[in-house]
Amino acid sequence: MGRGRARSALVGVVALAALAIAGCGASSHPNGPRPAAPTRVSVTLTPKGVTVAPAKVAFGPERTQQIPQNQNHKQPPIKTDRPLIVIFVIANQTAHVTNLQVHGDPTDVASAPIPATSPGTFQTELPTGSYFVTADGVPASGTKLLAVGPYRASSENDVLLP
Repeated sequence: MGRGRARSALVGVVALAALAIAGCGASSHPNGPRPAAPTRVSVTLTPKGVTVAPAKVAFGPERTQQIPQNQNHKQPPIKTDRPLIVIFVIANQTAHVTNLQVHGDPTDVASAPIPATSPGTFQTELPTGSYFVTADGVPASGTKLLAVGPYRASSENDVLLP
């Protein structure tokens, strides 16, 4: 009988210690808004010009931004003045190596060389504003306008994102 009481006492002490440890810590866990997920913009470069789709980003929730299982859930906006991270997905359908160029105020950036008849990607941060998207060797008449709005959606509904 002595061993049973000792064992019961030991289990009780361990249980009390576990409860004490579990009770420690902050009673509230403030979570700030998660950062906005990067926005993808498709760009096609042809000998006749540049195609940009969509031509306007960050002007409200984007249905194509979330993974399919969360498409009908709200994308809560976050209040920030940070630039929007834009990933350009580029299809170079010309016969020569070219660079994608994004011109605007205050941003003026260019991608690494994109081989002829090949895909490429280019990521940059763009503040709210209007930007001209051009490429080397593509006629200036093919220049397209990309508008970036002030809306930034939290990525809290997207899994596997920061």
